Amino acid sequence: MFAPLSDALAGYVLGLSLIVAIGAQNAFVLRQGLMGQHVFAVAATCAISDAVLILAGVSGMGVLIQAVPGLDLGMRIFGAAFLVWYGARAFLSAWRGGQSLQASAPAPSLRAALMTCLALTWLNPHVYLDTLVLLGSISSQYAHTAAFGIGAAVASLTFFFALGFGARLLTPIFARPSSWRVLELVIGLTMWAIAASLLI
Repeated sequence: MFAPLSDALAGYVLGLSLIVAIGAQNAFVLRQGLMGQHVFAVAATCAISDAVLILAGVSGMGVLIQAVPGLDLGMRIFGAAFLVWYGARAFLSAWRGGQSLQASAPAPSLRAALMTCLALTWLNPHVYLDTLVLLGSISSQYAHTAAFGIGAAVASLTFFFALGFGARLLTPIFARPSSWRVLELVIGLTMWAIAASLLI
């Protein structure tokens, strides 16, 4: 009776430990949360995307993807190129100053926010490594792989919503343009560091 719950808890803990480290998804959700723009839609998009990948991983799709010749290299190059571009945008925003990032500035459209969110999720090979390959392979050690996958998916959901809506607590700090500049620099460095790790 308690075995599925135990496996789900294991999936939750492991999923949370993998997602807490700052990455492309997290940086974007944090930024949207600080600006108060499309937070629910962005957090839900990240959570649903992760859930699809996690459940595919525990179903054995990770092994299939690893077996396709050249797919891993192609994903790495394409993902790195996108992250370099997105990081350059962050550096440009930092150089221009924080005025354009304040909540009073015109918000990008919901479509633009979701397209960026989807790109940062589905074009980042690290996401596939964590969900399809790592979580997928570890889930095979548990008797209830579906429960393990559901636990990991719930961890993703709770983290993204906590990050997006919890970012409002930092609003007083980011009332200063200098804080936005620092955030954009950190985001840019994070994107470029991930891109470099994909190519090395």
